[in-house]
Amino acid sequence: MNPTGSFSKLGEWLGWLETLSPREIVLGLERVREVQDRLALRRPPLVINIAGTNGKGSCAAMLEALLRHGGVRTGCYTSPHLVAYNERTRIDGRPADDDALIAALQTVEATRREVPLTFFEFGTLATLVAFDNAGVGAWILETGMGGRLDAVNAVDPDGCLITNIALDHCAWLGDDTESIACEKAGIMRSSVPVVFGSTSVPDAIREAAVQAGAGLLLAGRDFTYEALPRDRWSWHGLTHEFHEIRRPALAGTSQLDNAAAVLALLEALGGDRLPAAAAAGAAFATLQLDGRFQRVGAHWILDVAHNAAAGQALAAALRGVKGKAKLTVIIGMLADKDVAGFVTTLGGCADEWIAVSVEGSRGERADNLGRDIANASGKPCLLMHDLGEALRAADHRAADGGRVLVTGSFRVVGPALE
Repeated sequence: MNPTGSFSKLGEWLGWLETLSPREIVLGLERVREVQDRLALRRPPLVINIAGTNGKGSCAAMLEALLRHGGVRTGCYTSPHLVAYNERTRIDGRPADDDALIAALQTVEATRREVPLTFFEFGTLATLVAFDNAGVGAWILETGMGGRLDAVNAVDPDGCLITNIALDHCAWLGDDTESIACEKAGIMRSSVPVVFGSTSVPDAIREAAVQAGAGLLLAGRDFTYEALPRDRWSWHGLTHEFHEIRRPALAGTSQLDNAAAVLALLEALGGDRLPAAAAAGAAFATLQLDGRFQRVGAHWILDVAHNAAAGQALAAALRGVKGKAKLTVIIGMLADKDVAGFVTTLGGCADEWIAVSVEGSRGERADNLGRDIANASGKPCLLMHDLGEALRAADHRAADGGRVLVTGSFRVVGPALE
């Protein structure tokens, strides 16, 4: 069935989009570029592409906040979403409304003709159309997976940011950090600045920058920072320094890595992109990002971490707040994730586990997940296929002063938050 113009509700469009491709993920740029060329979108003055294993959403939010604080009307594209699909397409800091997305989806469907697209590819192009319709002054585009063959990479950027490299999506990107780094480095362009936000730099990142002719800026070499008391920090770039500015209002020491990289990219882009120190601190202080060590009520913590590297950052944040309180972890994961690697990083913080099933073709069942958790942690793991049941059980366990962490996947944290 061809639905051109036939769906009046966003939910109907999304349901139809899920039927477009028998595979949820199909890497490649030819089809996306063909439709993009047909759309003839107007390029804004600034395009930033973000790749990396962890921290992409945080960096996107930081760039959005800094640019908006400087008067730029932004379009920010991230994925996946927590509660509503509209979250993926933010226009001037707000999720696009249903009407804007429906109009954009209709445009893509009318333009693509015979070209097949996956759910993600269709949604990426629709987001660009929505940004174009809104006349935003900057596109901030988060890569969905990898970089080289991801739909977002069909757009040539003015600046790139690669947050870090760790093991994740190994079935598609490779089973070692060098292979994964090669895929992430695919967003690099000749004479375009690219910031790498971690001091652990794979050889593939350096080599790809040389081959592409990109201007590579490295954490620890081209920019540094110091954490200071009283929620302050200092940042040092190639030509600018910020002293004792306010920290980002996102929990975890890893957020300073992200913030330092974001400032380095804006500095590299030149002109008036980099705000003054006080303005940067004020913008960072306004940050809000659901599902990133998000505290809800007296004892709930929600975090979308789902790989070992993210688990390490999550464990560090937990140690800062846990104290003697018992911690119950509700966890659901996709079947292609390294359960043992993730669970081991949290093992010293978790007192008990509740495994829940994740819906969808890529989701892992609670019984399989629970077995792997028990083997990796040596601690008890309850099996509950229903998330609501798990939330009620954990709430009961935390009634005497305990804490509850919900983690492992956007597909668990989002419904729990909702």
